Amino acid sequence: MGKFVIKKDSAGQYRFNLKAANGEIILSSEAYTTKQNYQNGIQSVKSNAPDDNNYQRLIAKDKSPYFNLTAQNNQIIGTSEMYSSVAARDNGIESVKNNAPDATIEDLS
Repeated sequence: MGKFVIKKDSAGQYRFNLKAANGEIILSSEAYTTKQNYQNGIQSVKSNAPDDNNYQRLIAKDKSPYFNLTAQNNQIIGTSEMYSSVAARDNGIESVKNNAPDATIEDLS
């Protein structure tokens, strides 16, 4: 089972990572100023992750595939790491779909 891990960054803002059962980070959030905002962000990831239409499949300037998870309003709610291949990126998307909806929350902030 996946889990969301929340931490404060050096600027005092909250960020979360969604980790797969093996501990690998599969999605990272933007910065949030309050706990309520990051909690809303986590709920948005949980509810939007299962829908394949919410994934932007992208290629970085260095040709590395990655993806963004978006909400219904097209706002980005999470970004993946850079992958070595399109197939690896697509596996990452499937991992988010499978792990996010039932992921636990670990608040280290």
